[in-house]
Amino acid sequence: MAEHPVVGYLVWAVLFGAIFAWEGLALALPDRGIPTLSDAARAVMRYPVGRWALFALWLWLGWHFFVRGWHFLLRSGG
Repeated sequence: MAEHPVVGYLVWAVLFGAIFAWEGLALALPDRGIPTLSDAARAVMRYPVGRWALFALWLWLGWHFFVRGWHFLLRSGG
């Protein structure tokens, strides 16, 4: 059985923790001017290039998380 990459899990946990901490601070301290994630997304999506970039990122993430490596979906019936 393969050993789990503990360092990888730790990095993901730190990244998600930082995102949740940022959002929590932004919502808890609205008078400090810290933008929320929806504020940042709204600023990026204001421009067509930003919308296309987010769409490309969404497609890339979807491909790498849900499609790549799913060989049973791509096999032929024969």
